[in-house]
Amino acid sequence: MDTYLNNLLAETRVRYGKAGGIAYHHISDTYIALFTHFIPCGVWEAVYIIEGLLMNTSEVKPTTVHADTQDQSVPVFALAHLLGLDLMPRIRNWKGLTFYRPSKQSEYVHIDPLFGEPGKNVIDRDLIESQFRHLMKVAVSVREGAISSSTLLKRLQSGSHKNSAYTAFREIGRVIRTVQLLRYLSDAPLRRRVTAATNKVESFNRFSQWVGFGNQGVLADNDPIEQEKAMKFNALLTNAVIFHSALDIAEIIRQFLGEGWAIAPEDLAHISPYLTEHIKRFGEYSTHELGIQPEAYDPKLDVDFTQLRDQGLTAAGLGQAA
Repeated sequence: MDTYLNNLLAETRVRYGKAGGIAYHHISDTYIALFTHFIPCGVWEAVYIIEGLLMNTSEVKPTTVHADTQDQSVPVFALAHLLGLDLMPRIRNWKGLTFYRPSKQSEYVHIDPLFGEPGKNVIDRDLIESQFRHLMKVAVSVREGAISSSTLLKRLQSGSHKNSAYTAFREIGRVIRTVQLLRYLSDAPLRRRVTAATNKVESFNRFSQWVGFGNQGVLADNDPIEQEKAMKFNALLTNAVIFHSALDIAEIIRQFLGEGWAIAPEDLAHISPYLTEHIKRFGEYSTHELGIQPEAYDPKLDVDFTQLRDQGLTAAGLGQAA
């Protein structure tokens, strides 16, 4: 998000080519934003991936987290696993990643070259076992709010490699990331789910920026608190528009069903609530309807979604947008 240069969060970032900050959203697979941070564009974004989940107070409780490549470092994998979360990021630059063996004797018939030279890149299982009780205490402290996940991950990212807690986190992260990389290679439906989730996140980015059209999208306030509020209000308004569009889509589908049309779940899978054609951003405004009580929201559609559920395409997940 563009800002004026003279404030605490603004930085000129080569990646974006101008001064500003990052609106970091946690997007549910129901298309809405569950939590939003406004952070400097020079920080390591991955440290905020867990924070939004822990601060989420909605009824949506994700168990799977999708994110971009920069959110897939080993400390993030480790902390997500200890908190019971399945981190499945979109990963580029595979040549720079290492697959780790569970022991020096481990060999694999078809994929052994992925793990490098035999006997190397081996997980230190004794270290994990000796530190596991301490790591679980840290994870519980993060879950209960005694320490923020972003603070912990920052310390792990810059911590001394001689620190046993750091190295234990690193070893667990290596295990989990290796398993996830192998799953990603062998599971085509999983790759499609990861791609679909990250594409949904990018679509939310564009849609929320379209909704926040005021002042050409530039944050005019230099107060970090006001900047955070502006991002959260934008996410709230975006969610409201998404909900309104979902109601309109459902009403039209009911009309089609009443006219005898056959609606398949595959047809609905191509529809997104990130629609703009039916929205008038600049008016018309009316106040005489403010006192009218809307009808109760009915989410049920007479469409058989069994096939999509069998394919695992409706599992609860979460993506990060920045």
